[in-house]
Amino acid sequence: MVCAPSRYLVFFQYLGTRYSGVVETASDQATVGVQNYLEKAAEKLKPLVPIKFHISSRTDAGVHALCNAAHLDIQRAPGKPAFSEEQLVHGLNHHLKPEPISILNAHRVSSDFHARFSALSRTYIYRLLLGCPHHTAVPVFERDLCWAPPGGYLDVPAMRDAAQLLLGTHDFSTFRSHNSETPFQSPIRTILQIDIQPSSGLLSHHYEH
Repeated sequence: MVCAPSRYLVFFQYLGTRYSGVVETASDQATVGVQNYLEKAAEKLKPLVPIKFHISSRTDAGVHALCNAAHLDIQRAPGKPAFSEEQLVHGLNHHLKPEPISILNAHRVSSDFHARFSALSRTYIYRLLLGCPHHTAVPVFERDLCWAPPGGYLDVPAMRDAAQLLLGTHDFSTFRSHNSETPFQSPIRTILQIDIQPSSGLLSHHYEH
């Protein structure tokens, strides 16, 4: 007798430099999506049916994720118990090597849970490296992790004032790209919080000591 599939919510992170984005792409492309590697790793767990990752938040080419989320259903062969959360994390991470993709943790969830539609909010971080005379001067450990705009320092107080205009619910039609899915997605979004603040570099504490 075949058991019903088990649904898991997994949290994962990745360095997106070498990928076309998080969403699956055709396998014959020069660069493919993070999802391609996630599902390739999942297939090595020998499920009865192919595993599909339903990802909570999409990212574009070159964009990283500190913590993204997805759900997946796993149906094992008769007589095989469902994977424990620890087994799933270990198994996926083992088969993801040497890609810069890592499963952080996993949780068994109900069959009606959906990583995208059950999400309550999403947080994005945009890092600007200021005072860098040329992109070749970006420190090694900051490369591909920030944008180094040319010019002087930014007027942070003015940016904070302007950011307040984005808070609340607005129609962001003019900010989105016109791809095949655009007509089916609502441009209405609610921004709950915007913080603009100076911070230390990624490895600043090493230089301080």
